[in-house]
Amino acid sequence: MKDFFLSSLRVFSIESDNRFNLQLMISKKNIAVCFLLLSVHTIAQVKTLQPGDTAPDIRLLSINDKVISFDDYPSAKGFGVVFFAEGCPYSKAYEQRIANLNEKYSSVGFPVIMINPNDSACSPEDAFSQMKKHAASFNYTFPYLYDERQTVTSAYGPKSTPYVFVISKTSAGNIIAYAGAIDNDTRNSDPSKHKYVEDAINALINNQKPIVTTTKSIGCSICWRKTN
Repeated sequence: MKDFFLSSLRVFSIESDNRFNLQLMISKKNIAVCFLLLSVHTIAQVKTLQPGDTAPDIRLLSINDKVISFDDYPSAKGFGVVFFAEGCPYSKAYEQRIANLNEKYSSVGFPVIMINPNDSACSPEDAFSQMKKHAASFNYTFPYLYDERQTVTSAYGPKSTPYVFVISKTSAGNIIAYAGAIDNDTRNSDPSKHKYVEDAINALINNQKPIVTTTKSIGCSICWRKTN
C-alpha cells in the first residue's frame, strides 16, 4: 500500500501541459483510492452489534469526573446508549430530542447514557474539555461519557453519530433490543415521523419485542484513532 501511494505521487511530469494535466488526474484518482481502501480497512475491523447481541458493560469517565457503568443503575430496566459527537451537525440536530428521551424514560427505568466516541486528535471539538464546556451550557441531566481509548466504541460499533442502542435488562444479561437512528426526521419538521427509539422502549416497557429493531442511521462517521 505504501509503495503504491508513493508511486502515485511520483507521476507528476511536466514534459507538456497536456501530459501534466492527464497525469495529475490519474494521481489524484490513485490517492483517492488509497484513502478509500484505508478507510474501508478501518471500518471493516469494527463490527456493529445487532439486536439479540449481548451489550458489553460500559466503564467510562463522565464530564463530572466520575466513572459510570451499568452497575450504577441497579433498578434500571434497560438503557438508551447514544453515541454523540460535538463536531457533528447531525448530533447537534438531535441534542434536544436526546434530552427529551431521558426526561421521558429515565423515570420508568430506561435512562440515557451518552458517549462521545471520537478521537480528539482528529476532531478537536470532541476533546474532553470541550465536552465539559458544552454540557454545562446545555445543562445535561444524563451522563455524558468520554471514550478516550475508543474501547466501548469498538465493542459496540456505531455506524455514525448520532447512533442509538436500546438495551434491555433480561435474565440472560443486557441485550440489544434496537440499533440505529432516533427517528427518520433529522430536521425535526415532520410531526408524523417514525420515533424508532421511543417505539422500541415503549415495546419493552409493555414486555414486548420492538417491531422495528434496526434502522439506517444518517450522521457523521466516527473519527478513529490513528494506529501505527
